[in-house]
Amino acid sequence: MAKSVIQGYKISTLNRSDLVKPALSNQYQVNISGIPKGVTEHLENIYNVKGDWINRNMGLLCADATLPTSSFATSEVKDNFQGINQQFAHTRLYIDSDFTFYVDYNYNMIKFFEGWMDYVSGANRINDINIPGSDKESHRGFYRRFNYPNGETGYKVDTLSIVKFERDFKRSGTYLQYDFINAFPKGMTAIPVSYGAADLVKVTVTFAYDRYVVGRASKSSKDKPEPLSPETQVTTVASIEASNRRNMEILRQKNESLRREFRGEEPLRNKDGSVIGF
Repeated sequence: MAKSVIQGYKISTLNRSDLVKPALSNQYQVNISGIPKGVTEHLENIYNVKGDWINRNMGLLCADATLPTSSFATSEVKDNFQGINQQFAHTRLYIDSDFTFYVDYNYNMIKFFEGWMDYVSGANRINDINIPGSDKESHRGFYRRFNYPNGETGYKVDTLSIVKFERDFKRSGTYLQYDFINAFPKGMTAIPVSYGAADLVKVTVTFAYDRYVVGRASKSSKDKPEPLSPETQVTTVASIEASNRRNMEILRQKNESLRREFRGEEPLRNKDGSVIGF
């Protein structure tokens, strides 16, 4: 009796459309907007990174992103009730987010973040200061005076955003948007290079921010598709299971064909006579 109840619960759970269509991790878009004028001028004058390159390529070159999260700092109270320890939230803590970007052929991505962090620290070269008796061609004078975070001469961007959507966005119209308020690059991880097999160069940047805002939007109710009926949901689950079985059978045949070729035997063939294999 208990088994049938549990089995019925599992079937009813699988029939729900939320489980039939789970969200995928590789559909997203990153955007950086509102970069202060001081940062863009520094990038263009010192590192030759143009503003149009930032607007055109930053989001496209983002290889990995992290949807933000937060936690609460709590205080523990032990004296209100005997034998009971209570916790009360007093501060919301926002955790830094990591973003990984592909490095382009001209290394503009590395120069962009190096220049941004250079501007944050207020790094200036000898040509920017006057030291009596120094030779500006050979002297390596250097000093740091950190810039103020906000305003045109600040270093925090208005919005760093991640939009999470699915492949059928045009049909469903639903998405999630995370907006990081007053974000700036806090650190960059080391970029390994080595002899051997070539791989794409990536740079991972940790962003600090004041807070984030979660926004959600969807089309009007009249544009939304009707929910799947229970009969349609059952049919959808059955079709998915049948497709999985077909794929597993194809994979089994390919593996068996490759093993036969490795042993010098006749490989498996399709109905048209072609060899089954990868």
